[in-house]
Amino acid sequence: MDSDRSKISPPPPLEDSLSRPFSVRFRESFSWKQAFTALRYRNYRLWFWGQMTSLFGTWMQSTAQGFLIFELTHSPAYLGYAVFAMGAPTWLFMMYGGVLADRVERRTLLIVTQIAMMTLALVLAALTFLHVIQAWHIIILAFCLGIANAFYAPARQAFVRELVDREDMTNAIALNSAMFNSATAIGPAVSGITYALVGPAWCFTINALSFFAIIISLSLMKIDPQPRPDQRNSMGTDLKEGMRYIINHSMIRTLIGVVAITSFFGVSFATLMPAWAVEVLGGDATTNGILYSARGLGALLGALMIASLGRFQFKGRLLTLGSFAFPLLLLSFGFLRWLPFSLLILFCLGVATMLIFNLANALVQTLVKDDLRGRVMSIYSLSYFGLMPLGSLLVGLIAEHSSEPTAIISNAMILLGFFILIRIFAPKLSELT
Repeated sequence: MDSDRSKISPPPPLEDSLSRPFSVRFRESFSWKQAFTALRYRNYRLWFWGQMTSLFGTWMQSTAQGFLIFELTHSPAYLGYAVFAMGAPTWLFMMYGGVLADRVERRTLLIVTQIAMMTLALVLAALTFLHVIQAWHIIILAFCLGIANAFYAPARQAFVRELVDREDMTNAIALNSAMFNSATAIGPAVSGITYALVGPAWCFTINALSFFAIIISLSLMKIDPQPRPDQRNSMGTDLKEGMRYIINHSMIRTLIGVVAITSFFGVSFATLMPAWAVEVLGGDATTNGILYSARGLGALLGALMIASLGRFQFKGRLLTLGSFAFPLLLLSFGFLRWLPFSLLILFCLGVATMLIFNLANALVQTLVKDDLRGRVMSIYSLSYFGLMPLGSLLVGLIAEHSSEPTAIISNAMILLGFFILIRIFAPKLSELT
């Protein structure tokens, strides 16, 4: 790999680091100069800019699609149905996607899935331009997009190891989150304005065009050949091997559990954003975009903060901090009715989200064996992509039969209770480095 190793300072000895107070270790590790270490790798630079462009379009479509469904149905429950439709294929195909990611060239798998996603965006744009779009069309297309994502997500997670050296994986994962949340911060706001000015069809069209950036970037990479097993078991046997590995590895099992709980009871609240913008805050499509962007800006800051810590050795402590901050902030958001305060809380929620997902991802990727990386990351991805739609369905139904604030407040309290239990029964989580 083509990193400039001479410019990267090694971390202090582990025993010396752990003997000092957390606040001291944080200050000594933090440096904005370390934030973009992974960009010293040519392949990662191609990935970063191509993926960021594509994600910008993805968020434009996601934001516009949610508001379009609400305009067509005026139903918070239907917002949950759409997210559930996209997530359902996760349960059917994602673990097999992980097995495939351990068997074939991951770059090829990524390109194929991106072409499929681009095609679905074009179909959605065409239906909307022709003014024949209906809610059930969106549900079906969301389901098809979920199938493509089930094979894309494990390969994308495991692909990081082919772009950077192992010691810089935490930085690369943090920058992946930074690019994702840069798009989250800009895409929804631009989508809201575009939707208001020229309609949702153009949001879907821009997304379709944005896929060219990542497809071209992947094609230009020079990837070292990765060893693949000569004798292959059945997909079912390989899948069972990955599941046994997770079950027998207490820390990986706990980290995936944290992600699963947060996905189900935490981030699913974003499903209600269009309804919250209209029904609770009295806004419109622009308000909806601003709400998404506030959370995206916070997540961007959180990702850059983690990237700026370099090869730091207190990931478990930061993860624990985020796991308690998230439900408390979500509980506060449920009681707010003023847009400026709501934006502030969403910003902070974005930071807390990165402390959980970014660090859990980095720790799992550090702990897992290379030959099982695709399968383990498929189950990790399943805990996010699979449970978030179920949580979205639940929060949408609660909002439909009670109110949006009731749905968010109840989820926040349940999430807080779970994290207290994890703290009691898995105290070593905070000691991970």
